[in-house]
Amino acid sequence: MKYQTSKNAIIWLCAAHLVCDVYSGFLNPIMPFIASKLGFSMAVATVIISISHICSSMLQPVFGFFADNILKRFFIFWGVILASLFIPMTPLAPSIPYLVVFMILGSLGGSFFHPQAMGFVNHFSGKDCSNNMGVFISMGSLGFAFGPLLAALITQVLGLDMISYTSIAGLGLAALMFVFVPKLSRIEKQPEHKEFFRSFKEILKNRQMNFLMLISMMKSLMTNSSCILLPFLWKSMGCTPFYIGFALFLFVFAGAIGSFLSPKAEKRFGPKPVIYFSMLATFPMMIVFALVYKTHPVLSLFVFFVIGFTTMLAQPVTMVWAQRTLPEYKSIVAGFINGFCWGTVALCMSVLGAVAQKYGIMNVLVVVSIVPALASYFVRFLKENRN
Repeated sequence: MKYQTSKNAIIWLCAAHLVCDVYSGFLNPIMPFIASKLGFSMAVATVIISISHICSSMLQPVFGFFADNILKRFFIFWGVILASLFIPMTPLAPSIPYLVVFMILGSLGGSFFHPQAMGFVNHFSGKDCSNNMGVFISMGSLGFAFGPLLAALITQVLGLDMISYTSIAGLGLAALMFVFVPKLSRIEKQPEHKEFFRSFKEILKNRQMNFLMLISMMKSLMTNSSCILLPFLWKSMGCTPFYIGFALFLFVFAGAIGSFLSPKAEKRFGPKPVIYFSMLATFPMMIVFALVYKTHPVLSLFVFFVIGFTTMLAQPVTMVWAQRTLPEYKSIVAGFINGFCWGTVALCMSVLGAVAQKYGIMNVLVVVSIVPALASYFVRFLKENRN
């Protein structure tokens, strides 16, 4: 009976991850059109998106700490509610301050949801953590893939403001999760969690965790720079909202496939080769993309698809490796790998947006793709821990 309950919990957590990240995927394809509506530049848009990413990411370790130390399912419910309520309201914003407030509140939903949900997946999985985490992460990637497509389709067919009606689905799912995701009992809860600052100090002083966070940052650098900057490039080329949404869908959908296949690749080749491949292969593929995106648009979309697959292939491997390194801090570790690393990169995106506006989007993306390849040197220092 316990196994069945655990299985049901993972199914509902995966469903919530999919829906929560659908809303997160709304912002990138419609931001050029919101910018046009409110009259601000790409540089300003990247600053605004960076603020939302910081709110959805940087605070995840903090919420992860509280998630590891409470018995209630507070964060997973309110995470879905905030994301589904406020992100669809962004096209209705009458000015930049309102837009920023809506994006902050909606982004906090992701910051609430992810650490506790990943801790729950680890808790309910038992020995099958790698496969379940791969499915959970791939569901989020799938949601993040369909988000741009759905937002772009609604924008092109019904109008930008109609996106607000999508809140109904997320609020309904939050209500269902309250019924079907079980509480953790006091017996199951770990009894010896340490104080806040000591917990963070232990995590940040762990050498292996530092290398894993660096790897996660490199993955985030490629994903964020591609998904934030390329919509502005495509809009400047006269592409429709649907084309932009479809291109981002292909990229993140490929990432979902990569996340799903990641545990199988890890078992076949080992974790280090998977991470090496993920970090090294994106540079030559970005060169190919830069050469063909103007003259061969269909081929460029295929290359973009492969870049998404390659970039996200190492994500579940990195997450599970980090949780095995410090198993007593499952949610906090998830907050660092999935959130803090992304937020740290988001701080750089506002600068990248200004640089891209001056020197060209494609030039910046090619240079950015070199960084993960250089950082792959540090993978050699990782030590496997099968606890």
